[in-house]
Amino acid sequence: MNTPLKRLGRVLLKGLVAILPIGLTIYVVYWLGVTTEALLSEPLNWLLPPGVYRPGMGLIAGFLLLFVVGLLVNAYIVRRVFGFGESLLLRVPVVKTVYASIRDVTALVNTGGRKRELERVVMVRLGPGRVIGFVTQENVALPGMPGQGDLIAVYLPMSYQIGGYTVYLPRDQIEATDLTVEQAMRIVITGGLQGA
Repeated sequence: MNTPLKRLGRVLLKGLVAILPIGLTIYVVYWLGVTTEALLSEPLNWLLPPGVYRPGMGLIAGFLLLFVVGLLVNAYIVRRVFGFGESLLLRVPVVKTVYASIRDVTALVNTGGRKRELERVVMVRLGPGRVIGFVTQENVALPGMPGQGDLIAVYLPMSYQIGGYTVYLPRDQIEATDLTVEQAMRIVITGGLQGA
């Protein structure tokens, strides 16, 4: 029976679903700005003459710092220093797990301006059905498996962002699709409720 209370609940739920993504995005951007300002305001007050600091200078300094680090990362000596620091982090038991996970996720961001393999959506046969997958690497050679250099690494995400699996398949086991990454992700994340 469709009672007024149930109708009210459905309307409220629709409102929540509409507002939540926007609200969370605004909150995360606001939090990043406030946190950056708070972290960098103290060093700026220390470096600048008294009375020169104005609110917002910490945020500008944060953007400048990111820009300078982005430029320096291309320098050989800086890459060596980062590599040395990374090797130290990867020796600490709990830290290495957290750091390696974050590093792997950030490695998916395309910073080189070239097309990445993650932008290729494929179908993988699973019995009589098909599973949506994303090619993460071509021509993989797994250690300890000689003669397997023609494998393709395919990430098979699970619905509702729960997790996923990386499988290594021969090239003839996958089927190309015309789906974009956004279309495929929408289908996978919603469990097929939202079409392409």
